[in-house]
Amino acid sequence: MPKLAIARQCLKEYGRLDKPLQDKITETLSKFETATHTGIHLEKIADARHPLYRSIRIDQFYRGIVLSPETGETYTLLTVLPHDDAYMWARRHHLSVNRATGGLEVRDVVTIDEAIPELVRGAESAPKLLFEDVNDADLTRLGIDEEILKVARTITDTTQLDAFKAVLPETQWDVLAGLASGLTPEQVWAELGAKIVEEPYDTDDLDAAVARSSDRIVLVDGPDDLMAIFAHPFASWRIYLHPTQRTVVDADFRGPARVTGGPGTGKTVVALHRAHRLASKSTGQVLVTTFTSTLTDSLRAGVKLLANSPEVLERIDVQHVDKLAHQIFREIHGAPTMLDDDNEKQLWASIVERLELPFTEAFLAAEWRQVVLAQDVSTAADYLSAKRIGRGRRLGANQKAQVWQAVWEFENALREKSAWTHETVCREATRILNGRSDKPYAHIVVDEAQDLSPEQWRLVRAAVPEHQDDIFIAGDTHQRIYDSRVSLREVGIKVTGRSSRLNLNYRTTAEILAWSMQLLHGERIDDMDGHLDSIAGCRSDVHGAPPTAKGFPTQSDEANYVAETVEAWIASGVEPGEIGIATRAKWQHKKIQDALFARSIPVRLLAKAKGATDSVLIGTMHAMKGLEFRCMAVMGVNEKQMPAAAALTPAEDDPQSHQQDMQRERCVLFVACTRAREDLLVTWNETPSPFLVPLI
Repeated sequence: MPKLAIARQCLKEYGRLDKPLQDKITETLSKFETATHTGIHLEKIADARHPLYRSIRIDQFYRGIVLSPETGETYTLLTVLPHDDAYMWARRHHLSVNRATGGLEVRDVVTIDEAIPELVRGAESAPKLLFEDVNDADLTRLGIDEEILKVARTITDTTQLDAFKAVLPETQWDVLAGLASGLTPEQVWAELGAKIVEEPYDTDDLDAAVARSSDRIVLVDGPDDLMAIFAHPFASWRIYLHPTQRTVVDADFRGPARVTGGPGTGKTVVALHRAHRLASKSTGQVLVTTFTSTLTDSLRAGVKLLANSPEVLERIDVQHVDKLAHQIFREIHGAPTMLDDDNEKQLWASIVERLELPFTEAFLAAEWRQVVLAQDVSTAADYLSAKRIGRGRRLGANQKAQVWQAVWEFENALREKSAWTHETVCREATRILNGRSDKPYAHIVVDEAQDLSPEQWRLVRAAVPEHQDDIFIAGDTHQRIYDSRVSLREVGIKVTGRSSRLNLNYRTTAEILAWSMQLLHGERIDDMDGHLDSIAGCRSDVHGAPPTAKGFPTQSDEANYVAETVEAWIASGVEPGEIGIATRAKWQHKKIQDALFARSIPVRLLAKAKGATDSVLIGTMHAMKGLEFRCMAVMGVNEKQMPAAAALTPAEDDPQSHQQDMQRERCVLFVACTRAREDLLVTWNETPSPFLVPLI
């Protein structure tokens, strides 16, 4: 019975088509396995560039181009285009097999052939060629074939290389782009994530190449699978791995391991595949966790998209870390009585007043969280010897004694009231798990790891036994948007020698990425393992328009301009659900909501969207973490809101905490801006944020 595979590029194109045409494509292809070739209009194409190309009739005006198998049963849908364009595509594009990776490749032969004579003439008079320092042997070893080698030997600059992105085979263009960015041939091969084969792959065996190309081709397992894939076209192509990512997913580690990388490099995708692999080979439960419910919902949707059987799906538990803590706590103590923020502040203030302490309640609360809880301090002696790195205010022995008295009073008051905070619930859940020999999970995968607190990491460590592949961590400290700072080693999680970095951004254009990275220029950011981190090597090979940064005299003027821009995006073919609007605070939402409503543009608050994809989504910068949009507007980036005064420790109280808070606010803005895939608009009213001044 014939099987259907779909090229990842075709899934991207499908996501941009009108809904009636999408429905027609799905209807036609869902019948593929049971229909005869005649019934689905699978026909040969005269003068096709490859003899195995066939056409499939979608409707009166559209055709799909399919690669038919030589000996097997897998047919690969390559593209869907209007009738004449589809046949022209088949006459211009050739299929080949990369000799180094063994993957299937597509190239626009006509454009390449037409360009070479002009490139040769330009190269003759150029002072330097782009790849003159790379020899033919290295290019061939990296999978550059004879035809593309001719092109490479005539390219003079990166602008020419960028112009060829749409016509060269994708893997070969990736190789050339890596070399052009300054990587050595060995580094480029490491980026490809595969071992150099001793013998080149058989470049004539297309059937085997299709089977090897899981990062570019999706094999559909029946009509139900097809319907699920086409229901989430953008999500579908995102979950197929680049070879670099596949290497991390498939590795066996002797203990905890982690993957790092800048925004859009696919860390979450790797984490999801890692969880799926562990659940597929293990009989125990796999926990996928992170720090917020919004991210948890996104992870849960990804798991469902990946899981290939009910049994595997049943073994993957997705929940955020606070919910896990409360679940463990309730098993012993029942539901806790929670102390809210206002009552906590009042309790600290009453202690300061009663003990006549020379500290503010904000300082004591931060000391409790960042020193006492972070280092699991339980006695006065332990507190006197505790490290206070990062706490800008130095304390003498007498002052430490005063602080410890305040902490003791605070925790004693919690006990007397039978009240709990999320931190103390987490600490108690960890104590419970440490006393159990039967751990609830066989493996744990942590996404957005940079925002978990030390006490949450201790909970993670206590929830899984120490063994091979016990904990897998994905995160980027440049995207830390909460107060949490941690040394993994100090919470019993050692990843030294088992850490990998992803550098290629798949989401954001090079222009948006470069602009956003300037927001963090000069910042010294830790790597959670005792060293400094860097995203200097993070790059994107996709180019587009530079971000737009624009100021306005009033909030109303700003909101109207953003609404006009959203209207223009939609008019250009962007779906409302592919547009996000981020603000620093919730109260800023109303102005833009009203401006969008006035233009009859559907809009929802992110907190209430519940997975909706039919409306523009508005949320805080924090809530945007882990999400992505084709077009993104970041609003209200003025000096009063960015940095937000309420989020800063006063410099006079604690200079170092103040500096860390400023860095965190920069990271919040960085995260919001890097949610954009294709278009980024940053606006402010009155005076711009000091973070923006160097960029505008």
